Amino acid sequence: MRSFWLASITLAMVLLSTVAFAAPASSDAFSQALEQGPLAAVGAAWLGGVLVSLTPCVYPMIAVTVSVFGARQAKSRLEGVMLSLAFMAGIVAMFVPLGVVAGLTGSLFGSALQNRWVTTAISLLFITMAASMFGAFEFALPSSVTNRLATMGGIGPKGAFVLGLVSGLVAAPCTGPVLTGILAFIAKTRSVAFGAGSMAAFAVGLGLPFFLVGAFAVQLPKSGRWMVHVKSLFGIVLLVVAIYFLGNAFSALPKLVPGGRMGVSLAVSAIVVGVLLGAVHRDFASDGGSGKLSKALGVLLVTFGGFACAALVTRPSESSLAWQHVPFSAAQAQARQQSRPLLVDFGAAWCGACKELDKLTFSQPSVSEEVARFVAVKVDATNDEEPTVAAAIKQLNVLGLPTVILFDSQGREAKRFTDFVTADVMLAALRAVN
Repeated sequence: MRSFWLASITLAMVLLSTVAFAAPASSDAFSQALEQGPLAAVGAAWLGGVLVSLTPCVYPMIAVTVSVFGARQAKSRLEGVMLSLAFMAGIVAMFVPLGVVAGLTGSLFGSALQNRWVTTAISLLFITMAASMFGAFEFALPSSVTNRLATMGGIGPKGAFVLGLVSGLVAAPCTGPVLTGILAFIAKTRSVAFGAGSMAAFAVGLGLPFFLVGAFAVQLPKSGRWMVHVKSLFGIVLLVVAIYFLGNAFSALPKLVPGGRMGVSLAVSAIVVGVLLGAVHRDFASDGGSGKLSKALGVLLVTFGGFACAALVTRPSESSLAWQHVPFSAAQAQARQQSRPLLVDFGAAWCGACKELDKLTFSQPSVSEEVARFVAVKVDATNDEEPTVAAAIKQLNVLGLPTVILFDSQGREAKRFTDFVTADVMLAALRAVN
């Protein structure tokens, strides 16, 4: 009964997410949510940290760890809060540098994604990690190393900080797969600030149960089968991400998902049936042969439904805007000859914000009408080593994607955008260019 209850809640959450994803691009609520994409992503990283803390690698160790750094023996509530904050600060100090490095190496990551073999290898890595979430094998440190790490630091704020600093290694079997996905997303943004913020949010989420137990003596529910359900959710998410990466490399894959209401209905139906078959609440390790088969089919259906949602969300809306796909030098010469302003949009297949610009900003009729007086050229920087693309990137000092540059009719740069902006902001900038 408990398993069915959990499956029902999961089904409701998935359906709500699917409805949100499938909402029309003109919906104010949906547009506002995407406008705050970085905040939403940081929130998702925090939620990922909370969910990781509920897995079998971390959850059973919470009470023991809190006792080790002395919060259970604190003489006052304030002392318990301070010790717990020091422990959480240690976790943050360990994970934030990972986000910074991922942001700094974003250009490397983006360039690598132009190679289909690299993208396929990344997808296979995610599939392998998903298999570990479903219990095919375990990522585990030697018990001697785990025991040593679990007792490092000692009692007191300094000891709590050191213990938090190394706690990620103890939790590595479950944090690894989730961290890989978050770090890959950070690398795509090429933002150090976003990387640091996302990793800090993940660390705070991971440390939240430790803080609650240490600071307020909260009694957590006992460990049980429900932790396996959490790992199943992670496994499904990793599979969806794997196929999404493949879709960026092989453009025919997202096109298999029909558009419009048919695509939405197909995605919702697959998720509903998959969850009911046991994608989340069944267990490969303990269920019988028919149960394993039912779960496997359920996982496949929910994965397909999740990928279909992602494909529908990122699919550009139809637009009357006619982009030119010519070298920047040719577009520049045309604009100069016709005394027209010039718009240059640098994007790539792996750039999520670039797709948001196409879907939510340039697709708006008011923006398309205003762009009509510009020479509008789109530069595909998926392969940034292609000679004409590399020359344009160097000439215009493009440091990351997306980059949208507006030039006036005299050839002078008037405005530059390096992130997603709404249709209203873009329209105001276009109108200001002579």
